[in-house]
Amino acid sequence: MMTSVDGRIDCPMVGQLSTDEYYIALEKLGPCSKLSGRITTALECSAVKEESTPMEGTSIGHKSVCVASKSDEYTIIVDTYGKLRWQEGEADGYPLLCIVSERVSEEYLETLRTLGISWIAAGTERIDLPEAMELLHEHFGVERLAIVGGGHICGGFLEAGLIDEVSIMVAPGIDGRKGQTAVFDGISRMECNPYKLKLESVEQWETDIVWLRYKIK
Repeated sequence: MMTSVDGRIDCPMVGQLSTDEYYIALEKLGPCSKLSGRITTALECSAVKEESTPMEGTSIGHKSVCVASKSDEYTIIVDTYGKLRWQEGEADGYPLLCIVSERVSEEYLETLRTLGISWIAAGTERIDLPEAMELLHEHFGVERLAIVGGGHICGGFLEAGLIDEVSIMVAPGIDGRKGQTAVFDGISRMECNPYKLKLESVEQWETDIVWLRYKIK
């Protein structure tokens, strides 16, 4: 993730503080599938046709997996209620794979099937992330995953105990605006028990960006 000094990740804001450093660092992490949430995807993914309300129809109501294509890497999207409409089955050069809840309609999943988009449906009211990750490994062979945003997706994976490394690039600037999403956001627990980290490396770039890598303790 690329963040300001105060931990904010608004894309237009960090775009004024950095160029392609984030993508260079992501490449250095090595081959892995990339996962992002609905909001980030709607803003940045050219394969999205539009964002709409959930498609009406009969909820699938059970765990489901569709392997439309096999690949060494996937572009994975977390879209709980199936609000994104797609115009093609690939993004960033890799097959799309949507993770949704069991509340999505059979009709929506059929639109994914028609476009050759794989899916995992897991969880009733919200996505069951641990189960979804098990299915991702079992059916798609994904061994390594980079969570690239946004803040609520990062927070959800952290809260579920599914993150083993944190890679953050701190850009030379401060946002400071009220209500902006942080790198990790939306965690439901109220007690003040921070997640502890172990610093693995620090790298200062010529553009005054600092790349920090941590392991979860």
